Amino acid sequence: MSEIEIRDDRAAGRLEAIGDGGEVVGRIEYFVLEAPERALVPVHTIVEPAHEGKGIAGSLARELYGIAAREGVVVAPLCPFVVKWAARHPEEAPAADPALQRAAKEWLGAHPGRF
Repeated sequence: MSEIEIRDDRAAGRLEAIGDGGEVVGRIEYFVLEAPERALVPVHTIVEPAHEGKGIAGSLARELYGIAAREGVVVAPLCPFVVKWAARHPEEAPAADPALQRAAKEWLGAHPGRF
């Protein structure tokens, strides 16, 4: 994998992978759930076709869990890729409480235009 920089654009709800030329080559789109507890909720993982197969999506997922750990919050993944990644890396990706997962799904359902 070529060198990438990962940048958290919290205001836009995007964790972005920036390639060598400064372009965004992948991203996780997420929102911050405030209740019943604060959580980062990834909804989509997207890697540009020319950059697929380089480990970018996994690097983004790992960084999202790292951010959550540093902030003392959990990740409640709704993105299928992040769900699979978390299942393969339980030491890095603690499971979210089922009630929190339900709250995240309800929030997403109540904001259909957000993603």
